[in-house]
Amino acid sequence: MAKVYHDKDIDMKPILKKTVAICGYGSQGHAQAQNLRDSGVKVVIAELPGTDNYRLAVEHGFKPVSAAQAAARADIIQILLPDEIQRIVYAREIAPQLKAGKALCFSHGFNIHFKQIVPPKDVDVFMVAPKGPGHTVRGEFVAGGGVPCLIAVQQNASGKARKVALAYAKAIGGARAGVLETTFAEETETDLFGEQAVLCGGVTSLIKAGFETLVEAGYKPEIAYFEVLHELNLIVKLLVQGGMSYMWYSVSNTAEYGGLTRGDVLIDAAVRKRMQKLLKDIQSGAFAKEWVEECNAGAKKFKALEKKERAHQVEKVGKKLRRLMPFIDAKEI
Repeated sequence: MAKVYHDKDIDMKPILKKTVAICGYGSQGHAQAQNLRDSGVKVVIAELPGTDNYRLAVEHGFKPVSAAQAAARADIIQILLPDEIQRIVYAREIAPQLKAGKALCFSHGFNIHFKQIVPPKDVDVFMVAPKGPGHTVRGEFVAGGGVPCLIAVQQNASGKARKVALAYAKAIGGARAGVLETTFAEETETDLFGEQAVLCGGVTSLIKAGFETLVEAGYKPEIAYFEVLHELNLIVKLLVQGGMSYMWYSVSNTAEYGGLTRGDVLIDAAVRKRMQKLLKDIQSGAFAKEWVEECNAGAKKFKALEKKERAHQVEKVGKKLRRLMPFIDAKEI
């Protein structure tokens, strides 16, 4: 079992001596910045003027500057921009400000692991990755708790990168819950696989396939929506609360027997073989290369797929049904 670090195991002094630049005041940016500040760390925000995130940073008491200005003033530059934007901002604004003794920080390893960003050898490169969305990272911190964090060190020029990474995780509240050590490769590859095979790609494709199967068999689209999408929320909550055992315990015996006897018929060896192919494409860098080339070409395929997904019947039916359920706090795109 991996060692779990808590507040008592970590000295926060290494981060209290630093100025941290938060590049991007989005979901993670606003949470990490405020938590760092509340922990006594000096923080400078990099954000584009005129944007909602810029206005939010000002509302929260910060004075945002450009990424170049923030990187020049900071000892640690935390890059919390979208993966496809990071390398552009790094090359144009951050790299010219780097010098020996500074550090680059990330909350996802994509650009470092796949060498879209190649830092100079005389700077530290580490990761602090909260395992929860920004509003939870902030909300738990304010409530006196925290969200578990992963840390990793890719480049340890100073010899102190690991201590600084642990201190950063403690400063944003991660050590109140627990901090685990990983590597950039492990975090990146498992994160991409989870998104593609299960959490995002796998689940949505399963929902669409189930919905289409029921509708094609003559069942009402509204009934199909409730059975294959709406009720997923209950199952996911049970899984997160207590794993598969708690989920099986909580559903009916009929549901448990049906799931245990039919689930592996659907998700069989052939599916697992295709999962292995997805993982190999991630490990080899093939997926990263495809995504970078897609972004460089204007993301036309990505935008077309996104448009097609939003036009699916299950989305149209769902939008209508969600209006009947104000208690779910519907979010429509």
